[in-house]
Amino acid sequence: MKKLVLSLALCLFATFAFAQDAYEGQSFGDGVKKGNTITTAEINTKLGDKTKADMKVIGEVVSVCKKKGCFMNLKMPNGETMYVNFKDYAFFMPKDIAGKKVVIDGFAERKTTSVEDLKHIAEDEKKSAEEIAKITQPKKEIVFEAKGVVILN
Repeated sequence: MKKLVLSLALCLFATFAFAQDAYEGQSFGDGVKKGNTITTAEINTKLGDKTKADMKVIGEVVSVCKKKGCFMNLKMPNGETMYVNFKDYAFFMPKDIAGKKVVIDGFAERKTTSVEDLKHIAEDEKKSAEEIAKITQPKKEIVFEAKGVVILN
């Protein structure tokens, strides 16, 4: 009888322990498990000398692709934004989440984005023809490919 009670108690404990393993909120893609999360201010430091690194990041959404939610931009501490796309184009974000906090899981990468890609992104953001015409130089930036996103409650 003691073994049965002990087994049931252990199963109950394990159920509650694993239930708290992921962030709470609206989840997309693979979701995001808790642990080792950094802020957008820490990305550059975590990348160090590497070009690409696996990480979990918490940040504030500045904008989302107006066309279909196929990318979003997170606020960076230097006043710029970080472009976030989604692995294998497997999921999209709601278009109305600007100002909300999200946790993303995937790879941050130092990259040079071409003028052509920058113009395509600007078109998807529904920027004016004048704004798009001003894009004449490639941009060195940190780009994030998320395999999972959680919009925090």
